[in-house]
Amino acid sequence: MKLFCKQAWCVMLVAAALPVWAAGDLSGTFDVGTLTPLQRPEAFGDNLFLTPEQAETMRARIAGMLAADSAPSDPDRAAPPKGELTNGYNFFWVDPGSTATEVDGRFRTSIITTPQNGRIPPMTPGGARRLAGMLERWQIVWRNPDPTTSKDGGSAWWLDGETGPYDHLEQRPLAERCILGSRSTAGPPMLPNFYNNHKRIVQTADHVMILTEMNHDARIIRIGGAPRAADFQTWLGDSVGRWEGDTLVVETGNFKSTPALSGADEHLRVVERFRRLDDGNLHYAFEVINPTVWSATWGGEYTWRAATGKVYEVACHEGNYALGNIMRGARLLETQAGAR
Repeated sequence: MKLFCKQAWCVMLVAAALPVWAAGDLSGTFDVGTLTPLQRPEAFGDNLFLTPEQAETMRARIAGMLAADSAPSDPDRAAPPKGELTNGYNFFWVDPGSTATEVDGRFRTSIITTPQNGRIPPMTPGGARRLAGMLERWQIVWRNPDPTTSKDGGSAWWLDGETGPYDHLEQRPLAERCILGSRSTAGPPMLPNFYNNHKRIVQTADHVMILTEMNHDARIIRIGGAPRAADFQTWLGDSVGRWEGDTLVVETGNFKSTPALSGADEHLRVVERFRRLDDGNLHYAFEVINPTVWSATWGGEYTWRAATGKVYEVACHEGNYALGNIMRGARLLETQAGAR
């Protein structure tokens, strides 16, 4: 900024031109990977904290598993037995973090802090029925529970029904179509994943954008103003933020019927708090309010560690071939079933 005078009021103009959010600048890249689970293992009861020795034991155990599973595979090994479940990835591909999350200098047993047992509260009767229906449809439509019972031996089992999961592209899940990241990585609430855990925050005076590495979701948070009309619903909801000192408080509603948070519905409301720490890390806290699904409000907190790496584009469709190949594969199986 150029100055055209030396009077005191010119200095005042310069001060007034500083961003109103300078004390709460969240911009940067962060790695949210952590070995701390969302829900607390029941063995810990109401204990929120790990001892340093317990945290080190966890770190060493996971590091050993990663190292062992990342070892080169025998190219001459035999195929697994027919019907045996196999993993889609070995540990070479995952990056869950290297240690438990540390908040205020203490390691945590869970990300959830409310309720006291560190676990998601029971669902309401309506929420439980809704989730059971979704799981039943998943088993029937997306996963054949017993392929040997279908008339063609299981290769195109969906032909037994009126509709199938491969009738057209829009029947495929959102994450498979690269429309929305899975496991609430972009949220809200924004939760860690077993890979692609980087997030980049770009901040201006009236907007905050959070780019999530998992499926390149971009959350746009408006600073100030009123929420949009209730019928304006999106996958990530409508987020409105306000500054309380150096903490950005974000309230989000207006979700579609199936938010990224598993089990939630369109009545979900999430309150988040973002605060930059003196060491450059970011403290993230959230509260989930969804009375039609859960019997009580629940929430938690964890640390986003400042990172120096870049956020790379996720090649979700492997060059845009995957989804087309899924549909072509289904047509091929149907053709083969018809020939038999």
